Amino acid sequence: MRNTKVYSITMPPDLAKQAERLAKKENRTMSELMREALRRYQAEQYKKQLQDLNTYGRAKAKELGVREADVVAVIHQLRKEGRQKKLKQPAQ
Repeated sequence: MRNTKVYSITMPPDLAKQAERLAKKENRTMSELMREALRRYQAEQYKKQLQDLNTYGRAKAKELGVREADVVAVIHQLRKEGRQKKLKQPAQ
């Protein structure tokens, strides 16, 4: 049984030539090149999500009047309250 899945992709001729040259230069197959491209794209998207969350978090903290120096203490307090709330809930 095969441990991989085959995909067929299309790209403009100029981009295909660039990809072929790069694969040859790096002594890779086109499959390896495309897998690496996907891994890098995923890492870039993950980094962007973290940056967006950071931006949102900073704006929300400013809105609530929380200073950056207080963030760790606020997080610990919220986690503590969450644990206490869970302990008070009746077992289901």
